[in-house]
Amino acid sequence: MTIEELLDAAQQFWRTVNVATLIPGLGVQAAAVLVALLIGLAIRSRVRAFEAEPNAGVLIYLRTMLYRTRNLVSPALNVLLLGVAVEGCVALVGQSWLVRIAQNVAIVVLLYRIISNFVGNPLVASLFTWLAIALATLRVLGWLDEVSAWLDAVSLDIGSIRVSLLALGRTFVAGGVLFWLGSILNALGRETIRNRHALDVGTRELAIKLFQIGLYVGTFLLLLGAMGINLTALAMFGGALGVGLGFGLQKIAANFISGLIILFDRSITPGDYIEFDDGRAGTLRELNMRSATLETFDGKDIIVPHEQFITLSFVNWTHNHKKQRYSLEFSVAYKTDLHAMLQLVKEVVTRHPEVLSGPELPIEEQPDAEISSFGDSGVNILVEFWMLGIDDGKNRVRAELLLMIWDVLKENAIEIPFPQRDVRIVRAEP
Repeated sequence: MTIEELLDAAQQFWRTVNVATLIPGLGVQAAAVLVALLIGLAIRSRVRAFEAEPNAGVLIYLRTMLYRTRNLVSPALNVLLLGVAVEGCVALVGQSWLVRIAQNVAIVVLLYRIISNFVGNPLVASLFTWLAIALATLRVLGWLDEVSAWLDAVSLDIGSIRVSLLALGRTFVAGGVLFWLGSILNALGRETIRNRHALDVGTRELAIKLFQIGLYVGTFLLLLGAMGINLTALAMFGGALGVGLGFGLQKIAANFISGLIILFDRSITPGDYIEFDDGRAGTLRELNMRSATLETFDGKDIIVPHEQFITLSFVNWTHNHKKQRYSLEFSVAYKTDLHAMLQLVKEVVTRHPEVLSGPELPIEEQPDAEISSFGDSGVNILVEFWMLGIDDGKNRVRAELLLMIWDVLKENAIEIPFPQRDVRIVRAEP
């Protein structure tokens, strides 16, 4: 369409406009906006979920999403009331173009509110905002059908599959919406399942993985439908896809299957402290589709592929129970009264709040101090104790016990020996 044609269309449109209908149209728009604003304020003041943004508690993600919808109440009501106003203007004055423009603007405002409140990526938010403005502008000018037909005409046939610019654009928009909804459903489903405390941790993680698999498969199938691709046309690619999985994606497939095996046999669960033979160690924080994340005590994350939990040996410190036995060693001089010293050390170790002690515990779990061996400079003493959890991170039990033992040895004048050498210089007689 040339510039002259656009000017002729604009002049023809202005001749059909009845100026007397502008005032009623403006009045209807103002009334719709005012009523939507008043009803929105009333709803926001009476709905408890809109009072304050939640920061803790059960279903925190769902409650946060519900709280963010407070900014959508008035724009949504505005779109609805302007839609009613369009029909009213047609019945009263025979024209509704001005109200339709306002309705399109209200739709853009509503979409902008949705994008700004729920889409975290600024680039994606800006892209969808400008796309909504462009579509609304084309709809107001009456060019939407012509532009859609032109985009659909630019196409490429691949076998029985026809790909056009319109299909690609529709796929882009549908894909963005589907993946956005999928991320919300994924977070909501994960939080909901993890709050089911009646199930053990392993069962909850298994349910989360199965939920995520179903969500990803459903999103992919819906995206193919949005592209207009007949799913039966993809049957011929099944064999090629299997070969691709067998060669190019074998590591990804192996890690995925290993993750399912781990979830079914429950050999590891979130919260376990795991140590590999190569020295990697940390608390298992989460199990993902392909890998697990170990969090170390110095704030680092170790990403471990699921396959390594199947093929490599590792130590799970806390899988069956949290109780762990630790030991520490020191030496005392040979002149020490060992009977009294051992009793003092046992009493010191028992006083530590993190050390398990008490008559209800079996004898092998009671704090103990004993002679380990006789060294060159003194008697070597071995102290053994049990505690809940790992002696690292927030726990500093062994370091605190050594300081307590040091204090009690000094108070009782018990000597800690150290190697000494006497050097004698012998002079030969002349």
